[in-house]
Amino acid sequence: MKNIVILISGSGSNMAAIVRRAQQENWEARLGARVAAVISNKADAKGLVFAKEQGISTAVLDHKAFPSREAFDAALTQDIDRHAPALVVLAGFMRILTPGFVQHYAGRLLNIHPSLLPAFPGLHTHERAIEAGCKFAGATVHEVTAELDHGPILAQAVVPVLPDDTPDVLAARVLTQEHRIYPQAVVDFLKRPA
Repeated sequence: MKNIVILISGSGSNMAAIVRRAQQENWEARLGARVAAVISNKADAKGLVFAKEQGISTAVLDHKAFPSREAFDAALTQDIDRHAPALVVLAGFMRILTPGFVQHYAGRLLNIHPSLLPAFPGLHTHERAIEAGCKFAGATVHEVTAELDHGPILAQAVVPVLPDDTPDVLAARVLTQEHRIYPQAVVDFLKRPA
């Protein structure tokens, strides 16, 4: 069985989209894959409630309880590796990961970013796209590398930037596309030859 571990920090809407797709398409039978665990760095992450309701193992590892980023990532690695993951999916996990963590999961670590990378890596992507006068924005699924938001692109979705868009309105339009392309990118990844 190919175990998927999903990391979240908040509502977990992309995690929920992946879990729902896995259920609808019976990934266990079709792909030999399942969402084995959801781990958050925040105890109040709403996505944990959804995961528990689906019978998925959950864990909380508060990054503030660790003396360094490296110490947190080492503990997080231990939690993840308990599930023998074929794939680790970042779904709104708001932590910059250490190079050692990224290297440990190289080739099996995915992220989604709310811009058309390589444009607007980092934070405040929707505000920056509007300020730059972009006619289009979107979302990108990519493999995670040591350089923030610069790994190989696996999928993208494009949405128009409308004249009266606010960052929140644009974010909502992009998020609907994230929920479409992220589960598909996971499927495509799982179908790769071993």
